[in-house]
Amino acid sequence: MEHLLILFFATFSAAFMATVPPGLLNMNAAKTSVEKGKLNGIIFSLGVSSMIMLQAVIAVYISKYLHRNPDVVEVLLKIAVLVFAFFAIYFFIAARSNKKKKVKAVDISKRNSFFKGMLLAALNLLTIPYYSGLNIMWNATGWIKFEVWDIVVFVLAAGCGTFSVLYMYTIYFNKLENKTKRFSKNSNYILSALMVVLLMITIYRILNR
Repeated sequence: MEHLLILFFATFSAAFMATVPPGLLNMNAAKTSVEKGKLNGIIFSLGVSSMIMLQAVIAVYISKYLHRNPDVVEVLLKIAVLVFAFFAIYFFIAARSNKKKKVKAVDISKRNSFFKGMLLAALNLLTIPYYSGLNIMWNATGWIKFEVWDIVVFVLAAGCGTFSVLYMYTIYFNKLENKTKRFSKNSNYILSALMVVLLMITIYRILNR
């Protein structure tokens, strides 16, 4: 039971931090809230979170399959190194950039806000490798054992972490709008540091196999 609480907190935090920097999903959640009402923004956010949970399930089973095949574990760890290195560099560059990103607005109707959220989330091809990388690390630390409850907790934490950020953008965007640039820069530095830590742990595992 204790490892499930740790798994939920760790995955929730990772999902939360990955969703914090202003981007296509959270900015469109805010836009939907402003133009169509907060309820519609929440429905959009639920659509996004549902797709994230589906992608997290796929990531778990990809990691599970690779983990149960010893001949590809070494390759899996090397892939994790590349994934974490990429994200570390990506978030660091994003933090260093002083340019304000222009996020493309997407017209959202009240009728299909949920499905629009799912569609936009599905376009993010980095979600599955991100959660696959997390699975590798959580398995190495014993936080996830690829059992039913472990998978359920991991997927729910990923969805809840994502939704909590989108909810804040939906409800509090008007108050946060003036602080978006500084907020984005600081969160990207934190994410970059987190990826470096995960990268070092993965390299340590490779060297001590």
